Amino acid sequence: MAEQSDATALDEVVRFTSDLIRIDTTNRGGGDCRERPAAEYAAARLAEAGLEPVLLERTPGRTNVVARVEGSDPSAEALLVHGHLDVVPAEAADWTVHPFSGEIRDGVVWGRGAVDMKNMDAMILAAVRQWARTGERPRRDLVIAFTADEEASAEDGSGFLADQHPELFEGCTEGVSESGAFTFHDGIGNQLYPIGAGERGTGWLKLTARGRAGHGSKVNHENALMRLSEAVVRIGGHRWPLRLTPTVKAALGELAAVYGIEGADPAAMDAASFDADALVDRLGPARSLVEPVLRNSTNPTMLDAGYKVNVIPGEATAFIDGRFLAGAEEEFRSTLDELTGPYVDWEFHHHEVALQSPVDSPAFKQMRAAVEAFAPEGRVVPYCMSGGTDAKQFSRLGITGYGFAPLKLPEQFDYQALFHGVDERVPVEALHFGVRVLDRFLRTA
Repeated sequence: MAEQSDATALDEVVRFTSDLIRIDTTNRGGGDCRERPAAEYAAARLAEAGLEPVLLERTPGRTNVVARVEGSDPSAEALLVHGHLDVVPAEAADWTVHPFSGEIRDGVVWGRGAVDMKNMDAMILAAVRQWARTGERPRRDLVIAFTADEEASAEDGSGFLADQHPELFEGCTEGVSESGAFTFHDGIGNQLYPIGAGERGTGWLKLTARGRAGHGSKVNHENALMRLSEAVVRIGGHRWPLRLTPTVKAALGELAAVYGIEGADPAAMDAASFDADALVDRLGPARSLVEPVLRNSTNPTMLDAGYKVNVIPGEATAFIDGRFLAGAEEEFRSTLDELTGPYVDWEFHHHEVALQSPVDSPAFKQMRAAVEAFAPEGRVVPYCMSGGTDAKQFSRLGITGYGFAPLKLPEQFDYQALFHGVDERVPVEALHFGVRVLDRFLRTA
């Protein structure tokens, strides 16, 4: 970036983040969201840079934006860079600063979406506009997508785009989006930069128990609520077996190297005697990067039964947030059949695939290089995300997804806790770092 244009891009990434936060795109699920004002804002900024964005809706108000930037190498495969426009709910009374103020205070931008993920949306816009000012072009064609509905089912967003408009993503083989390349301080001086190279699959479950309705004062051994409760306790308390995916093995190996821990080479990790839990215990705070993705998981989140205290209900339902690793979905399904038992049925309330991306690809190497160019003191490591992103839906088009939304963060800034948390915010300097790193990667990938 040239110095003068660089200053403009740095100003814009902060302003765009603040502006987007002020556009309330709260997604409460069940279709209760309207992304169109944010989509129109993003489309206008792209049009000002000479692009021709298209706005697409499956449902009125649930708007997506797609634009293509022509690369300098016509023979190169295209790259998708995407970010979602919706955010999770925020209760203003719980916040220090109003969650939709976009206020900039003491060098920090406050508000819902500051890290998830209107910051990345702003970085994309600022980088593209920078190229328009300088005449620079990326090597590969870039497809830019700002999506609706990521915080719910993605049916109005990336799912709709992948299923109904695949032609817009022609030539795309890889994509980058949220949840990677942020500074992770381990408390002993190491700065890690985890880049997402995999995601657990989504298995949100609805459990239904049926029994015999009756008076609350009578003996009833077919109580639906009891049947459901017993199943929920079994599922929530289940200890899932260890399953090491290639991404997790790579993460363990590189983290072990950072901390000088021997015995974490690929051959050792394939041995039946390898104790991944013992290795994780030696990683200190960095264990949080791998511990959630060593296994499948099932966490009970919602219960619904009954309508009166003296009436035993004939039906009861529960919801479980289930996640499964790549290659472990069949085990997930069969185990749920066992844990629910004979009186409880289960079905997927929402289901999406697990993802696995290579960590030795040219794109991953370019991401690593871009981070190291601006944070030479950092150590880039691959990691598998415990949750999911729009990369799941775009994988239907054969697009390999990575988590790469770079931020350089100070110590004591708990980035992971701010996802969906109270007082979500992002330092201005982190945004400056992010747009510089993203610009380098997108131009050189």
